[in-house]
Amino acid sequence: MRAKGAEMPGKDCVKVAVRVRPFNKRERDAGGRCIISMTSSTITIQDPRNSQSPRSFCFDYAYWSHSGFTRDCSGLYIPEEPGGRYADQGSVFQDLGEGILENALQGYNATLLAYGQTGSGKSYSMVGYGPNKGLVPTLSDKLFQAIRANQDSRQCQVFFSMLEIYNEQVVDLLSRGSRSPGGLRVREEQQRGFYVEGLRRVPCDSAPQVEQLMEQGTRMRTTATTHMNANSSRSHMLIILQLKQIFSEESITKQSNINLVDLAGSERQRVSGSEADRLKEGTAINLSLTTLGNVIRSGRDLPSTPTCHQKLFLYSYILSSTAFCIPTSLISSPSSSSSSSCSALADVAVGKKVVHIPYRDSVLTKLLQSALGGNSRTVMIAALSPADICYEESISTLRYAERAKRIQNRAVVNESPTERLVKELKAENARLLQRLSRLGQEGRRAEDETKELRRLLTHNELQIRAIQTLWEQHLQEALKDWEQQYATITQERRMMQMHPYILNINEDTQLSGVVKLFIQEGEWDIGLSDSSPRSISIRGLGIQDRHAVFINVQRRVYLTPLAGSNVIVNGTPISQKTELQHLDRLILGSNSTYLFIGYPSERGGDDWSRYDYDYFQSELAAAEGINLHSLCDSSAVPSQTDPSLLAVFYDYIKLMPMVAEANQMSQELHKGVEFKLEIKNLALSDSKGHDLQKEIAVRVTSLENKQVWLWSKAKFVNRKFLMEELYQQHHTERNGEGTARAPMPRDRDPFWDPLEPLLLGSAHLWLQSLAFRIALEEQLEVLGSEGTEEAILQAQLLPCSPTGLTLGEDDILIDPSELLGRRLDFQLVLDQCCGLRWVQQARNRGVQIGFRMFDSAQPLYTPAVWHNVNPLLDQRVHFTSLHTSQGLLEHLQTSALVLELWGLQEGCRDMVSSLEGVRMTSEGCFIIDQAGATETATLSCSLRALQQDVEELRNTNAALKTENNTLRDQLNTTRTGAEWGRGRSEVRGSSLRPSCDAEFARALKVFYHSMTSVRVQLQRLRRHRPSEESDLLGLRLFVDEQGGLLRDFSELLEQSVSSLKQDVAAIVRRKRERSGIWS
Repeated sequence: MRAKGAEMPGKDCVKVAVRVRPFNKRERDAGGRCIISMTSSTITIQDPRNSQSPRSFCFDYAYWSHSGFTRDCSGLYIPEEPGGRYADQGSVFQDLGEGILENALQGYNATLLAYGQTGSGKSYSMVGYGPNKGLVPTLSDKLFQAIRANQDSRQCQVFFSMLEIYNEQVVDLLSRGSRSPGGLRVREEQQRGFYVEGLRRVPCDSAPQVEQLMEQGTRMRTTATTHMNANSSRSHMLIILQLKQIFSEESITKQSNINLVDLAGSERQRVSGSEADRLKEGTAINLSLTTLGNVIRSGRDLPSTPTCHQKLFLYSYILSSTAFCIPTSLISSPSSSSSSSCSALADVAVGKKVVHIPYRDSVLTKLLQSALGGNSRTVMIAALSPADICYEESISTLRYAERAKRIQNRAVVNESPTERLVKELKAENARLLQRLSRLGQEGRRAEDETKELRRLLTHNELQIRAIQTLWEQHLQEALKDWEQQYATITQERRMMQMHPYILNINEDTQLSGVVKLFIQEGEWDIGLSDSSPRSISIRGLGIQDRHAVFINVQRRVYLTPLAGSNVIVNGTPISQKTELQHLDRLILGSNSTYLFIGYPSERGGDDWSRYDYDYFQSELAAAEGINLHSLCDSSAVPSQTDPSLLAVFYDYIKLMPMVAEANQMSQELHKGVEFKLEIKNLALSDSKGHDLQKEIAVRVTSLENKQVWLWSKAKFVNRKFLMEELYQQHHTERNGEGTARAPMPRDRDPFWDPLEPLLLGSAHLWLQSLAFRIALEEQLEVLGSEGTEEAILQAQLLPCSPTGLTLGEDDILIDPSELLGRRLDFQLVLDQCCGLRWVQQARNRGVQIGFRMFDSAQPLYTPAVWHNVNPLLDQRVHFTSLHTSQGLLEHLQTSALVLELWGLQEGCRDMVSSLEGVRMTSEGCFIIDQAGATETATLSCSLRALQQDVEELRNTNAALKTENNTLRDQLNTTRTGAEWGRGRSEVRGSSLRPSCDAEFARALKVFYHSMTSVRVQLQRLRRHRPSEESDLLGLRLFVDEQGGLLRDFSELLEQSVSSLKQDVAAIVRRKRERSGIWS
């Protein structure tokens, strides 16, 4: 159902919509898997690592834009079938945009927030692309259509403003002057609320003017981003449409603000305890988004308090014509730290009284105060990527949106007193005229009073004229600017059809293709300097005053880098004159990326859209030997690629430009530090030989003393933001725009960190020989994270006695299961480490070996050895298992001991073995296999008891065999008697009873048949053994099965013997009864 403004009650919850975009190019190339499903307004997301526990969220609107669409001849994306589930731009506007428009026309403030990770489709929903217009241009079209439809009943005035917030600085994207240091100031007045001082408001009377201003603001945003060394994905963009409706007949003016906010990327950093940074992420770059999250968490379920209506006077309105005004919200928020607000957030979540809402903690939340718990009707659209590699960011976005839908606002119609004031001035003028008329009729000559009355009358008329002509003056000025901009655009289009040029490529697709630098005939210097008439001025990190030279001769374009400049063409650095071809990729300086567009005759119908920011970075990574094929098994099908490997690859190409920028800042700030990307655990595996999860890390090296740090991705990103702040301060001081500051203390320097031990690599010592009590001596190759050989380690595994004496060949076991329940002793001997590459690079370094045996509570470390490439370790550690369990036996047969090589540097503390939780014998042996010792002993006793029962059954079987032989002898005797009886029967005649021999034979036959079943059951008992791979649970199941087999065996045996005894007893009884006849 559409959320219409007229149907909204006075107390409004924030409406939340979720939109799922299609796979982008890199996700398709990598065989990404969709993990999001949608039913009605319910979103379900599956963890790719645990598909058994999906999470579901319910929102006001849910839009499926992932699949089921096609592109018509005009380039518009539409559903494949009429009534299909695909949600196009029109559907989104129908539900969200129309409600915002209707609210604004009724005089309410309205706000639309777009939230999601970078590349999730926020800008597409807000701005759109090509014919697929987003919410902002469509809203402006519909707004001016509504204005024209109602022009007879009201006069409408529309003002447009556009600003960007980066690093807590506000940049006016429509400013005609130079950017002021520190950005524009955000001020607060009791009646006006928070507002941006000096923000330009441009009058508009048509939708094309709004689109033109958006293009102008986008161009300014691109330039400002380059100038500030800013990442556009970390900046917020606000578009403000102020609508003023003057109803002449009712003498009422309604004024509403439409705030359209494209929030910064919501990337979620995976931070664990090991990744904690001593410099907290309190940087201003992330402050706005963090504070917005705090406000949303604390702003839900706000208590409803009456809204204070604004009272604006004539001169405050006139003065505010150059300032963006946000009405004061109901909830005032005293200045306090964000930490104190966290307790209040928890209180609000459980329905307690609100103590503090941290609106004042950031620029963004100040300007959005009315949208979050104040005087506005607010809609949030959360954009999602459906790919499995974006799970962490997508689930974070869904949680964020779920909290936002609980925020409650209380919106009111904003009526300006301007028209009432005009009416009052006109009434006052009428009274003054009547008074002057009476003075004239009475014939009084009160000249002084008459002059005063005429002065007041003239003053009131001037005020009325100022109010009525203010809009026309502003509109005329805006039209002049619009004409100038139109002339500039026309000139640019003409140049595009005449000359080659380079086109900027930005991480934000909305900012790509905005800047076009034309290369006309002749030589053109490109760089920071613009002093020469034949120079092309660009800004960015690593750009020199004269960076390179473009030469355009005979319709061929050449690029020549100058000394000391960094120029990369198609992923390869160049140092000499190079001819450029159409669609060549250029990187100037650290990360200024451009696409070369050749002469119109060379262009044809090429698709330029595939050369996006990721393409540039992937090309650079491929030049360094990093691509998906190198990370994944070459035989693997793309759709079966591990999502973690894809995430590592995309993290790598995402961090590449950041590392280049960090290196450039280090160079310009004279920090003497070099950054280099690494893929952690690329060639390492765990104790069972399984690959470890791969992660991105940044190796930091001091060029002066060769000190090395290894930073996680999260830590480097945080430090990069801090470096940017430090660089901006340095840049401001160098240009004389600020006061010089004292040198930064080393503990606050983002380029420095205390030294810590570094994991250089690992080696695997397989333990299988211990299961047979066979000694092992190995020379192990210690491999680094990326597969490089760091050292050779000589190690031994020696089975021994409890006193440490080495066992001989007579103690070797053929069946490892014989160890179960018995004591096992062995020694690990580390003899020597040879060819230490770590120490070869710097002699003032040292190493230690660390390892953890089976279930040891703490890792153990060898003593540190320093300044030696081939150090002798001579370490011997005795381990003991008092009762060998099935778990330990399996570990010995299938696993290895991972020996980690740790690097030490001067000023770095040695790693010390902690004995907390470690048990040792009186001889000083480390006890392992503690958890299963008691239970294993119990199971061993049960097994021995079962073996005893089997032995008793064997003895019983032997006794039965003896008894069977005896019975067979008796049968033979009976047969002899039968022959003698048959002779007598011939004498006595045919009336004699038949012999008992047949009955006895039948009884023996039945017994033999039953004993066959008993023998089969006995063979099953003999063959039934526990599996070598069984754990403790498996042993429990074996004991239960063995007990069942024993019960079946005893029942069969008892039944067979009992039946035989009964039959024999009956035969003997009948024989005795017949003995009188036979005798």
